Amino acid sequence: MTSVAVQPGSLNTHLSLPVEGMTCASCVGRVERALKTVPGVQSAAVNLATERADVSFAGPADPLGAVQAIERAGYAVREETLELAIEGMTCASCVGRVEKALRQIPGVLEASVNLATEQARVRHLAGLVSMGDLEAAVKRAGYKARRLSAAGADASDQDEARREGEARSLRRSLLIAAVLTLPVFILEMGSHLIPAMHHWVMGVLGQQANWYLQFALATLVLFGPGLRFFQKGLPALWRGAPDMNSLVAVGTTAAYGYSVVATFMPEVLPQGTANVYFEAAAVIVTLILLGRTLEARAKGKTSQAIKRLVGLQARTARVEHHGHTVETPVDQVKLDDVVLVRPGEKIPLDGEVIEGASYVDESMISGEPVPVSKGPGAAVIGGTINKTGAFSFRVTQVGANTVLAQIIRLVEQAQGSKLPIQALVDKVTMWFVPAVMAAATATFLVWLMFGPSPALTFALVNAVAVLIIACPCAMGLATPTSIMVGTGRAAELGVLFRKGEALQALRDVSVVALDKTGTLTKGRPELTDLIVAEGFAQDEVLALVAAVESRSEHPIAEAIVAAAKQRDLALAALEGFAATPGFGVSATVGGRVVAVGADRFMTQLGLDVSSFRTTAQQLGEHGKSPLYAAIDGRLAAVIAVADPIKETTPEAIAALHALGLKVAMITGDNAATAAAIARQLGIDEVAAEVLPDGKVAALKAFRGQGARVAFVGDGINDAPALAEADVGLAIGTGTDVAIEAADVVLMSGDLRGVPNAIALSQATIRNIKQNLFWAFAYNALLIPVAAGVLYPLNGSLLSPIFAAAAMALSSVFVLGNALRLKRLQAPLALEPRTATAQSEAAPLASH
Repeated sequence: MTSVAVQPGSLNTHLSLPVEGMTCASCVGRVERALKTVPGVQSAAVNLATERADVSFAGPADPLGAVQAIERAGYAVREETLELAIEGMTCASCVGRVEKALRQIPGVLEASVNLATEQARVRHLAGLVSMGDLEAAVKRAGYKARRLSAAGADASDQDEARREGEARSLRRSLLIAAVLTLPVFILEMGSHLIPAMHHWVMGVLGQQANWYLQFALATLVLFGPGLRFFQKGLPALWRGAPDMNSLVAVGTTAAYGYSVVATFMPEVLPQGTANVYFEAAAVIVTLILLGRTLEARAKGKTSQAIKRLVGLQARTARVEHHGHTVETPVDQVKLDDVVLVRPGEKIPLDGEVIEGASYVDESMISGEPVPVSKGPGAAVIGGTINKTGAFSFRVTQVGANTVLAQIIRLVEQAQGSKLPIQALVDKVTMWFVPAVMAAATATFLVWLMFGPSPALTFALVNAVAVLIIACPCAMGLATPTSIMVGTGRAAELGVLFRKGEALQALRDVSVVALDKTGTLTKGRPELTDLIVAEGFAQDEVLALVAAVESRSEHPIAEAIVAAAKQRDLALAALEGFAATPGFGVSATVGGRVVAVGADRFMTQLGLDVSSFRTTAQQLGEHGKSPLYAAIDGRLAAVIAVADPIKETTPEAIAALHALGLKVAMITGDNAATAAAIARQLGIDEVAAEVLPDGKVAALKAFRGQGARVAFVGDGINDAPALAEADVGLAIGTGTDVAIEAADVVLMSGDLRGVPNAIALSQATIRNIKQNLFWAFAYNALLIPVAAGVLYPLNGSLLSPIFAAAAMALSSVFVLGNALRLKRLQAPLALEPRTATAQSEAAPLASH
């Protein structure tokens, strides 16, 4: 999906373009350098694996300038064409106004309007312009537009179709090349390795006929399936910006051209050097096509996470229009439309239920497989699955604003980002191909001047081997493929990296600081303890206390009432309600006098609370403030309401300790409650009673001790700390402000996602380092071998054919290693909480 995104509160505009024609890391450097020459560009980052260029402008984006720069560098940006029907035009001036409105949309390259047919044809950068953008622009000009053709079908489908088309073309070219190369390889190499074969060829075909046949087949290979290397490589060479295609083109041309001279004009060559290398040229093309075919196949697998996310989107919606239901493409559904959903259907867009009820499987968002009850007023999310009932909802978000679209965008942005570790790779690859060509030239000259006879043959073979083996593809793919697979796997586990840099930074954290409310705890008061005195029943006491508290708006009162409703207890009518500030409340319920409040309220009523002293002390040690209930003048129960710790929190803290990390809690709550929770969970350090700026100061204090700090929070007051931390992790069930300030989002709201995110970060960076080691070590080791450094020692040389095979395998190895991340198991499986587990979250103890 190509996008233009303006950052809130700034003039910076971000442009993301799909770039075609890149084949290696040197292509990446050239596209980046070309983009940085465009006026107003602040930064440009190109990703070889996703084939995208991300450009930041200081001011309005200049898509046309960026496209022209990419094209001048020898690459292409995909375009699409949309046809619109325009209503309301009456004269030529109308045509001019509509064309001007359309051309002002960022990403539109050309717009032409025909008054006679009342149609507009718009050519734009692929995915950069939506149908909604075009309709809005035409509407602002005073006209109405509607779509005529499906030329702008879903961008992900088009991208998938394009990739599959490229893969089919590669497979077809590989098959043709292999069929034509095999006879050449058998004729030449068979003659060298099998004496009988040599005698047969010389006796039946003769050397000249053999060379003519090889010439014909090799020509078909080079200028048939291999033509792509010349079409891209030679223009890059003329521009003084050679790439991998240039290396292949020069190498195969050298081998082929020398062989042509040896075949048709052997007299111009020095005595004894008239040999042919048609098989080398043909086999090189075939092996590189094989490598690229395998690459295309592996690349398709690296983006499967995005494909699965896109696959969650519904294609159509059943929209209510004037009492009728109309099957409508999702991209044509508008805000406030009413959509009907039947059992088993995907919910097409985000909205609010207005009629009916059902249970919805929201596991793709929350990780919880237990379906969630939905009724009027409840929010529903596009892509989730309706399970049982039917309902209708009003659409509240469409297009890029839906939850699923935002998740896809976050994953795409993370996958397209560059890590700091990539800087070294970029510096090396910028000069790599020119350096290889210089090395090949030097190899040729050294062998020609100092090599044994026939020196020209040795010089040619070794120079071609250097050109072919020096593949920068593996370098270019090493980092982005690991990022793609790692962030995709993270998304499957409910961890969204909003910023790719966090993937590397998270690996290095030594302290994980946690907010308390909503992060360690559930974020809402619940009745956690109800211990009754002898002679009283729990349900009886809870029903009477809840009836009294139903008149109060205090959060503690709301928690007690909610607990009674959860147990389906009927609340009787009350009379004589009285509240004593700082003490408690009292009323008569069903003829019984009920009083609820602090210990001092009980003392004021003449009741002794010493029988509950031990229990009250234990509650206080757990950060809970005890309340007491009296019924008909007798002490009936001690009650505790608190913000309970999430069931999964202790396991998450233990996992962080197991990773060797220090765990801290930073909270605005009172010190006693914070200390009690820290003791209960084994938290190492506590900073309590701090304001939002105090949380930032606490993080700075940790950093001052040399620690790299990750902060986990969910509230608006956590946003400054999330932004200040080396890595900010937001609980996905928290506020939008917190999520926007964070680097990583834990979609399920489960704290176990933190050790999982750190483990994913560690595994991904480890995978990247493995890839980079292989890519650099491969070139550092084999380029000298190809140049012939072993020849003086043991007489061994590296054939260009084996060089091509090794080159093809290097990229496949890197991709295969990256794909191992797909099988990465999270340290903590996010097991679903069952209904039973949820009911046990607020245990009520009996005395």
